[in-house]
Amino acid sequence: MSLPLEGIRILDLSRVLAGPYATMALADLGADVLKIEHPQRGDDTRHWGPPFVGEGDDSQSAYFLSINRNKRSAGVDLKTPEGLERVKILAADADVLVENWRRSALEGLGLGYEALKETNPGLVYCSITGFGPGPDEDRPGYDFLVQARAGVMGITGFPDSEGGEPTKVGVAIADIVCGLHAATAILAALRRRSETGEGARIEVPLFESTLSWLANRAQEYLVSGEDRGRMGNAHPTIVPYQTFAASDGNFAVAVGNDTQFRNLCRAIGREDLADDERYATNPSRVENREDLVEILQQAFSKGATGEWVEKVREAGVPCGPVNTLAGVFEDGHVLGSGMLREVEHPTAGSLRMLASPVLVDGERLPIRRPPPTLGQHTEVAKGGSWE
Repeated sequence: MSLPLEGIRILDLSRVLAGPYATMALADLGADVLKIEHPQRGDDTRHWGPPFVGEGDDSQSAYFLSINRNKRSAGVDLKTPEGLERVKILAADADVLVENWRRSALEGLGLGYEALKETNPGLVYCSITGFGPGPDEDRPGYDFLVQARAGVMGITGFPDSEGGEPTKVGVAIADIVCGLHAATAILAALRRRSETGEGARIEVPLFESTLSWLANRAQEYLVSGEDRGRMGNAHPTIVPYQTFAASDGNFAVAVGNDTQFRNLCRAIGREDLADDERYATNPSRVENREDLVEILQQAFSKGATGEWVEKVREAGVPCGPVNTLAGVFEDGHVLGSGMLREVEHPTAGSLRMLASPVLVDGERLPIRRPPPTLGQHTEVAKGGSWE
């Protein structure tokens, strides 16, 4: 298939997650991503395990494998004159540079935007920082700390009254969303360059990126001044929209409108609830949440998870199981969607991996290259050539 970003060259000086996630998204779309790593240590995530795949020096961490498909790796020491010169030559012929170094660190090496645009005025230069301009602009950013400070942990987890505590999201979601914002901004800058020939200096701060995806929870507070806090698996403004306990486990129900609520009532044999003024509309259901949830929970406790999922789905109400990871990778849609791929890695052998979720012209984006071993493509950088 013809990929949208074929011919775009991305010099990746980023490490860990946000930057590599951005460049992987662009690599999936066809860009040629050359990842610059320290020749001995490599990206920090190469050492984040177990689990590892392979043996000894050839082992690969699952973490690194998860965010570096479709890239090449060159081992270059930026503290040497030779290494710096190689990267400058590569940057002169790149379309995009992505970095998440400490603010101004690359400027001191002659790899800042102002220096590089002298030889490459069309360069799109993207910096991922911890905090944007302001009092804390020089502080480093870490996903866990940002989830705490930006309020994510304050709205995630069960309330104190239910024995809960502030909880982070189960993956480094602040880094991931920041990476997606970076990829989006890079694509926009490339679009502008195609019209004007001008490059761009982009900054995507981790903290501000996380604030932005507080979305409705942030706006609710700004409108009302009310902090609803942690609500477990319940939704602040839609009811019922949460998990329920069946006789053998939990499942999720997502009622998005009043018609679906009526269908749910029919499925559980309580059509009277849909005609009760306390529950007939979503605002009234939100007001009377506790009573309604208790009624529904009593009904669902009398049947098994699988039975309820099938019955509620047949009624036209969004519903599904609460899967473990083992359940996810036994799910019929996952197995039939093309998201799971098997690729051959040069040292780890055959690997099962997740592919990109994006489809172009009805086809899922391919894994053209397995995640690279450290310095696998260093020869590319030795002469400063992309070929």
